[in-house]
Amino acid sequence: QVQLVESGGGLVQAGGSLRLACAASGLTSSMYVMGWFRQAPGKEREFVAAITWNSGFTADSVKGRFTISRDNAKNTVYLQMNSLKPEDTAVYYCAAQKGVLTINPSQYNYWGQGTQVTVSS
Repeated sequence: QVQLVESGGGLVQAGGSLRLACAASGLTSSMYVMGWFRQAPGKEREFVAAITWNSGFTADSVKGRFTISRDNAKNTVYLQMNSLKPEDTAVYYCAAQKGVLTINPSQYNYWGQGTQVTVSS
């Protein structure tokens, strides 16, 4: 049974940093495209970043501030978020799929329960 468990969310002031983690079980994360998405109240789920076995990709809205990485030994994917802004406030979800890297959430087969990130101004 595949499980993705996010952690690391919380409340932070604008300009601060958080690191989210996604621990995977039931799959070998290095063999999957692992993605981070976010969803703010009243908005659609939005692509944030994704990583294949050898390269990462981030959305323009977070480029230069967020970095995605993975630790294959721990079967865990991370999202380092720096210079946070109030508009980054959302529930952040980890997702996995075994195809090519894509920003389309409908292409991801497995999802975590989400972790809340709140950035105060």
